[in-house]
Amino acid sequence: MRTQTSHLGLLFLFSSALLAVSFAQERNNYVVHLEPREDGSTDSVEEWHRSFLPEATLDSASDDGPRIIHSYSHVLNGFAARLTDAEAESLRNKEGCLRLYPEEFLPLATTHSPGFLGLHLGKDGFWSRSGFGRGVVIGLLDTGILPSHPSFGDAGLPPPPKKWKGTCEFRSIAGGGCNNKVIGARAFGSAAINNTAPPVDDAGHGTHTASTAAGNFVQNADVRGNAHGTASGMAPHAHLAIYKVCARSRCSIMDIIAGLDAAVKDGVDVLSFSISATDGAQFNYDLIAVATFKAMEHGVFVSAAAGNDGPVAGTISNGAPWMLTVAAGTTDRAIRTSVRLGNGQVLDGESLFQPRNNTAGRQLPLVFPGRNGDPDARDCSTLVEAEVRGKVVLCESRSIGEHVEQGQMVSAYSGAGMILMNKAAEGYTTFADAHVLPASHVSYAAGSKIAAYIRSTPRPTASITFRGTVMGSSPAPSVAFFSSRGPNKASPGILKPDITGPGMNILAAWAPSEMHPEFADDVSLTFFMESGTSMSTPHLSGIAAIVKSLHPSWSPAAIKSAIMTSSDVADHAGVAIKDEQYRRASFYSMGAGYVNPSRAVDPGLVYDLGTNEYIAYLCGLGLGDDGVKEIVGRRVACGKLRAVTEAELNYPSLVVKLLSQPITVRRTVTNVGKADSVYTAAVDMPKDVSVVVRPPMLRFTRANEKQSFSVTVRWNGQPAVGGAEGNLKWVSKEHVVRSPIVIPPAKAVA
Repeated sequence: MRTQTSHLGLLFLFSSALLAVSFAQERNNYVVHLEPREDGSTDSVEEWHRSFLPEATLDSASDDGPRIIHSYSHVLNGFAARLTDAEAESLRNKEGCLRLYPEEFLPLATTHSPGFLGLHLGKDGFWSRSGFGRGVVIGLLDTGILPSHPSFGDAGLPPPPKKWKGTCEFRSIAGGGCNNKVIGARAFGSAAINNTAPPVDDAGHGTHTASTAAGNFVQNADVRGNAHGTASGMAPHAHLAIYKVCARSRCSIMDIIAGLDAAVKDGVDVLSFSISATDGAQFNYDLIAVATFKAMEHGVFVSAAAGNDGPVAGTISNGAPWMLTVAAGTTDRAIRTSVRLGNGQVLDGESLFQPRNNTAGRQLPLVFPGRNGDPDARDCSTLVEAEVRGKVVLCESRSIGEHVEQGQMVSAYSGAGMILMNKAAEGYTTFADAHVLPASHVSYAAGSKIAAYIRSTPRPTASITFRGTVMGSSPAPSVAFFSSRGPNKASPGILKPDITGPGMNILAAWAPSEMHPEFADDVSLTFFMESGTSMSTPHLSGIAAIVKSLHPSWSPAAIKSAIMTSSDVADHAGVAIKDEQYRRASFYSMGAGYVNPSRAVDPGLVYDLGTNEYIAYLCGLGLGDDGVKEIVGRRVACGKLRAVTEAELNYPSLVVKLLSQPITVRRTVTNVGKADSVYTAAVDMPKDVSVVVRPPMLRFTRANEKQSFSVTVRWNGQPAVGGAEGNLKWVSKEHVVRSPIVIPPAKAVA
């Protein structure tokens, strides 16, 4: 008996030792950022990267797969690898290693929007003159694409440009693949191993964003009879390059950097990035900021999502000044529903589900499960069938993406219909979701009236009427509640977001998706509606492609300036654009304004920037020589440069941290309009702010001529605690070049 116990004890000890070794050898994924290579070695990039691994792990593969996952060469000096804790610590201490970034997963952040933005077919229109983006390559970092979708047909498109170096992994796909529209498609890392055909979209997101940016013309597009029309992207004759860096909704930072690296190497002109990065991270700790800086140096324009964490201030992501940071706004199209209460009140809402047999004309009992304050009952997370059977149920909205699930809950408990009301912070932003029962998504104001009516009568009733697609909805555009707000924590002296584009209830191409399993088997559903800064971002990517096609020599900063300074701050009724509460939208919510493509292609003047100006700005941020080196990929001596403050960067907007003393900043503009032109300064600011522009007039005699001016800002009396906003406009006979001026609230300045 003693012998048996001894054997069991030895077995236990041996098993414990194996477990200890197993845990000790557990490997995690890292992005390894290296010093610039200056040794003159002829080793390949891959061999150089392998030289940094500890000697015991030099084998390129092991039981759990390759040790080096990606080698980066264009947007980052470094590689991604699987390392044990001990190996990671050893590598951190090795000469030439700048930083290790543990793997993180970033979240994904769209017929009518071209027309709403003034993009109309016709021989004399600028859209046609641009060739619809002809010859420009837009790269998308996303969940892949459904190559057989008609939006990705190549009718009317030329072959890929001669500079193109990309590859296509769609060779085995029946019924679709690469052509003159989709000229490249690749998948990376975990996104490459989840499908037999890697770049195929498994979430629907990538197909939607790709078609929004550059989908070809498709007639008779709709979503179950709603929003009928001709669908197209912003640049329907631009080429698409697809980089699948997300598996479903998970986007590994390692794969994102690999996709960025490949896109720059392949020769894309515009990068569309509908993924939220870490908000507020110092730029040298932000791999997306580091990689997109190198993309900018290669002449690539980067359009990136501001994020969906609004309306809270300071939630902006992708906030580096070399990226265009895109907020989300509405259009004037609604998929209308109307709720009629038993007291005669009629309140409008939205729903993509528009049944022919509905509750119209039939007043049904109306119930609010959360009327007693139970939060789970308020949003219909918990229901009692006896209370909701055969009734219209009022539910408070949950997070974006959970609205259909709320309707499924009501239906499961035999509810006859659902009224989904916004929370107070969500204001008037409503979604046209594909509900599974008669439903209407209403604003907080409308929902509050419905809740008050329920409390006012012992037998409340309601009916829901479905009115289909309604054009001319007002006010439009407005800023969506979820769109992330500035200021940018990493650099609050640069106004972010930069611009707002259509991001609410956007119709675009659809792929069967696990993200919408209720429609995965509906083969007739080729278009769908989605909302988010993910949807506004590809709008701006396509518009940037149009500008690029007309002005191929313009820098990314010049294109950004053209888009920002030509944008709208008035809605279609001519009054100030509003936010989700229907208050005047601040520049921290909408950026410079709502994009206006027809003016962006002919801005008159641009505020240009290059690598040296960005380096001076980074030095001014106080990152130090080492911090700046991490971003720019080479040694920088800030002490030998003329560093500039955030306010002094030649940006198309001005943030002036104004206290009691006046502040003067300088800007330089380049004439991209007529050679002989005169611009006069006009300032629109609150009366308690004084703005002096010197000189007040700019005279140009040739194209591409540069002229500088100064802007002095001071308070007239005591500083306003809430700050101030206004505009500086340079006005000629043909152009208005507008730059926002923002004085942050005193708390933000202190």
